Amino acid sequence: MTELMLVGLTRESAGAGWGKADVTFAGNAAYIHLQDSAPALQIQKAARKLRALGINQVQLEGDLWDITNQWAFAQGFVDPKFDYVLRWCGDDATQQTLTQRADCANFARQLINDTPENLSPVKLALTAAHWLQDLGGEHVSYRLLEGEALLAEQWIGIHAVGRGSDRPPAMLELDYNPLGEDAPVAVALVGKGITFDSGGYSIKTSEGMLGMKCDMGGAATVTAALGLAMQQGLNKRVKLYLCCAENLISGHAYKLGDILTYKNGVTVEVVNTDAEGRLVLADGLQAASASGAQLIIDAATLTGAAVMAVGKMYNAIFSPQPAVLEQVRQTATDVGERVWPLPLDPWHKEMCPSAYADTANSRAVKGGGAGGASNAAGFLWRFVDDGVNWVHMDIASAFEDSAGPLWSAGATAHGVLTIAELLKAQ
Repeated sequence: MTELMLVGLTRESAGAGWGKADVTFAGNAAYIHLQDSAPALQIQKAARKLRALGINQVQLEGDLWDITNQWAFAQGFVDPKFDYVLRWCGDDATQQTLTQRADCANFARQLINDTPENLSPVKLALTAAHWLQDLGGEHVSYRLLEGEALLAEQWIGIHAVGRGSDRPPAMLELDYNPLGEDAPVAVALVGKGITFDSGGYSIKTSEGMLGMKCDMGGAATVTAALGLAMQQGLNKRVKLYLCCAENLISGHAYKLGDILTYKNGVTVEVVNTDAEGRLVLADGLQAASASGAQLIIDAATLTGAAVMAVGKMYNAIFSPQPAVLEQVRQTATDVGERVWPLPLDPWHKEMCPSAYADTANSRAVKGGGAGGASNAAGFLWRFVDDGVNWVHMDIASAFEDSAGPLWSAGATAHGVLTIAELLKAQ
């Protein structure tokens, strides 16, 4: 058996011989020299440095490895090839919590990193449903609508976006109910599940299209979060809606200038077929509102504008309710994740005007124009019932096209812990 490298944390300086290095080595051990009182980002970067040196089998050791520090190390150490060994330290409860987190985060990573050819919309929905059913047993039930069956229930957006593909679009409605048949729904989760996004007739460049297997990252994130909360004893009723489609070009694909009439009567002119995520989420948000949930959380790799605004280290969050925004911000901080609120005011609903419909799905300018992430959130707000607590997460940090100082290439699962904790808190 290969001997694992021991990795410890220390508050001692690296010493003059190491210059400004924050990682040193002694025999079969590496030491990360902590330089501040909130070292999670430093630890994550140090884990990336170890991987860059070809070290892929480690045992964490020492008293400074609390849950937050161990999880930060894991985020930098994971790899899309899963060619590593990482052993936790601490008491049994700590190790169990970390193992649960890792299992659920890795479920999301594997889904997001899967090839678009292998992961069709229906397969995405069924994979999520079967995984949650394995965790929740008789407390989990679901139904799947696919293809033309979507039209029978007026899920117009998912059908329109997905009809250009030979593989049918689908909506998953999953019910986790440990309380009994008539229990109220505490939270409804909605996830964008675009298994591949060509941009449709508003076609992306080859460079922009390469990573678009990640466009179902919202669906994977909310599914993994629900699974983690269930493993940690969630005793509330939660509904999950995954809006799954491939956005492809064909003689059946939806077109610029089409007008979609949604179940709630809102009409939408399509001015950009690459602004498809909000079209499918509109269906999921209506279904979530109809569930009577006290809180709706949606997650989506929705806009490049969010990435431009907050970078790849944060997820952008939006809500009409300041108290909800603060709860999400504090929850993310507590679990070592990073979110940042962006503006959402009632007038954002009107920022995508149409001469032919109630609204357009974007603005007919490059990138959707100024404030694109907030405009997209304003569009979604039209499909949430008045008075419902709602948070929209534009998960800018869900995927890395190439390895960087914090993450390997591929899915990060950043956001899973925040949503799981929000589920338990309601």
